This record gives sequence, structure tokens and C-alpha cells, in this order.
Amino acid sequence: MTLLVFIVSLIGAMSLGVPVAFALIFCGVILMSFMGMFNTQIIAQNMLIGADTFTLLAIPFFILAGELMNAGGLSKRIIEFAITFVGHIRGGLGLVAIIAAVIMASISGSAAADTAALAAILIPMMARAGYNVPRSAGLIAAGGVIAPVIPPSMAFIIFGVAANVSISQLFMAGIVPGLLMGLSLVITWMIVAGRDNVQTLPRAPWTDRWQSIGRAAWALGMPVIILGGIRMGVVTPTEAAVIAAFYALFVGMVVYRELKPRHLLGVLIAAGRTTAAIMFLVCAALVSAWLITAANIPNEIAGYIAPLIENPKLLMLVIMLLILVVGTALDLTPTILILTPVLMPIVIKAGIDPVYFGVMFIMNCCIGLLTPPVGVVLNVVSGVGRVPLGKVIRGVWPFLIAQILVILLLVAFPGIVIVPARWFY
Repeated sequence: MTLLVFIVSLIGAMSLGVPVAFALIFCGVILMSFMGMFNTQIIAQNMLIGADTFTLLAIPFFILAGELMNAGGLSKRIIEFAITFVGHIRGGLGLVAIIAAVIMASISGSAAADTAALAAILIPMMARAGYNVPRSAGLIAAGGVIAPVIPPSMAFIIFGVAANVSISQLFMAGIVPGLLMGLSLVITWMIVAGRDNVQTLPRAPWTDRWQSIGRAAWALGMPVIILGGIRMGVVTPTEAAVIAAFYALFVGMVVYRELKPRHLLGVLIAAGRTTAAIMFLVCAALVSAWLITAANIPNEIAGYIAPLIENPKLLMLVIMLLILVVGTALDLTPTILILTPVLMPIVIKAGIDPVYFGVMFIMNCCIGLLTPPVGVVLNVVSGVGRVPLGKVIRGVWPFLIAQILVILLLVAFPGIVIVPARWFY
């Protein structure tokens, strides 16, 4: 009965248009009232505890690093670097989008920010070259959702805090799955776009390629510093976020000189708004998480799926389908905050590696960024690239299916995630 109260109160509030953070608080109030333990201090204390976590400091700094990266010209130079190497290949601009998406994912970790940067630059170029615009927009959207999987990832930070799992291990475990997502896009793009009659760019001479490497070297060095520092134990993810923000500021203002002092206020405001929205969600979710544990909801759910606990792969498949369905209606962060406290006790009881589950969870949440009716990344591509949303949805399907197949592959063969993660960490 407690589970029913939780689901009805949460879905009911959101269906009325209540913002997710307030819906989570409302759900907590209803649960407390149902359990006969209503106390406003519980809400206030858990919200404060939710915010008072050192690890969460990484979120504003990684968000700031992403904003500085886009404003400071790092994104533009990464795209130019990719163009000089693969722009001359048939379908080359699509490959540019994928390569740039993977590189930018290893810097900012924000799907929306990376997608906006790619769409603004590449969609007009691809349209002029004769590419199918809806398909190109769909590819850029699918490339953008790699960002939360390849470290540094704000999604991993939020999941790590909510599930009490090592964020450094999550970072290292996300590298191979993120690259597989990129590889699936390459294969799919070459299949669906290989026969298009498009204009290819002239092959860049090696002098131009070396120059593009030199121009992009500062941008390409950022993921090496971040991941190398975490892997060697020199910095924590939070400290790496501070370094990333300072590095992006230095490169944008001193090296590339595209980031001017007059731009800083706008960058800080944009980062502050995004941070405030995420942190308020985290704080509100901690109220529901505490009450989910107090109400013993995970054990109640475990009772319903007890036969599946003996078969971890089948359990993972069912959980992935659940997340996929929830992701069509919720954004990435709310999905993590709502489902993590419910699912983690079940996952641990079934003997599934928490780090492996975290990576799979985030990958599946990323699919939700590409599925209507919410589809945050779809809306970003539509708005920035000025492509009707309906056309973007039609164009993204081949790439969406390819990334779902990657998830199914990793469900069937978890060692693809677990073994490399142990190599890296």
C-alpha cells in the first residue's frame, strides 16, 4: 500500500504540472502523513543534508567549465580539428559530429551544452553540403547524449551521491561504454547516409592538420588532465571540476582570447541557473529518498520481483525497460534521484556490481533525452538548429535504436563494462 501511495502522489503531482522538485517534496509529505510521522523538520533537515555534501561541489564547477568551454572557443576548435581529419570522407561531416561529441563529452559532461554547440556549427554546414537535415539533426542529438556517460559526468556524480557508490570508479567505468555508443553511431551513420549524394570537403593537407592539432591542443589536453588526475589519485572528482573550470577560463581568456571579461557575468549567470535547478532537485529528492527507506519500499518491490533476483541478467533487462519507460516522461536528473533509492537495494540483493549498474542506469537515462514527449536534447537541437521537432524525432530513430542495442549488448555481456573499469581504476 505504501508503494501505491508513493507512486500515485508523485505521478499525480507531476500530471498536474507541479515542477518535479516540488512534486518530490509533496510526495514526501504524503508519505509522512500516511505513515503517521508528519514532521516539517524532517523535510528541512533532509534538504539541508542533501545540499551539504562536498562531492556535489563538482556539479557547479563542471557546469561552469562547460559554459566557459563554449564561450571561450574550445568547442569550435575541437570541431575544426575533426573536420581536417575526416571532413573529406563521404559522410564526413557526420563523422565530425560524432568525433567532436566524444571529445567534448570528455570535457563538459553536459548533454544539452554539447548538443547546442554542435548543432549551432554543424547543422548549417551539413545543410549546405546537401545532407539530409532531419537525419543530421538526429545524429547530433544522439551524439550529444554520450556526454553523461563519458567522464567527467554530472550524472555519475548525482548517482554516486544518491547510491553511495565511488564516483571515481563510475568515471573510469563509463569510458568504454561511451566509446561504444560513439562507435554504434559511426556504423549507423555510414549505413544510413553512405549513399547520400553530398558535397565532401577537400582533403586537408598535413600542414593544415598539424596546425589544427596545435590550435586544438589546449582543448584536447583538458580531458587528459581531468581523467589523468583522477586515475592517478592526485585529485578527487570535485577537485578535478575546479581545475577544469580554471583551465577553461585560462584557455578561453589567455590562450584563445575569445572569452572577454564582459562575457564572464553572462557565463556565471547561466552556470548559476543550471546549478540551482539541479541542486534544488537533489535536495528535494533526499526527502523522498529518506522516506522511501523508512517506508521499506525497496523490500516491498523486491517481494514482487523475487523470482528475478535469482537471474541478474533478466533482472537487469527488466530494470532497463523500466528506466526506458520512465525516461520518456522525466528528465535525466529526476529519473536518477527518484529511482536510485528504490532500485539500489534490489540490485545489491541480486549481487549486481553497483558500479556496473550505475553505468547502465545512466546510459539508459540518456536514451530518455532522445525520446518524446520530454526529449530535452531533441528540443535543444530543434531550437538551436532551427529544425522542426517532428523532423528531428524522425531523424533520430536509427541512432536511438543503435544505442539501445549497445545497452542490450552490455546487459548480455557485463564484463565489457566491469573488466575495463578495473583496468582503468
